[in-house]
Amino acid sequence: MKVSVECVGCGQCAAYCSFDAIIIFGRASMNENCIECGECVKYCPLSAITESI
Repeated sequence: MKVSVECVGCGQCAAYCSFDAIIIFGRASMNENCIECGECVKYCPLSAITESI
């Protein structure tokens, strides 16, 4: 997953992550638990998270 500079660290993505894979420190970042399921993309109100290609 890729987090853009538009991320404000609101935590919506982390709240819905079933794998506890998102850390909020200024802005979101994914840890080793991330399986790139894409759930966080759905819940980001700013569309700041996109799938890595």
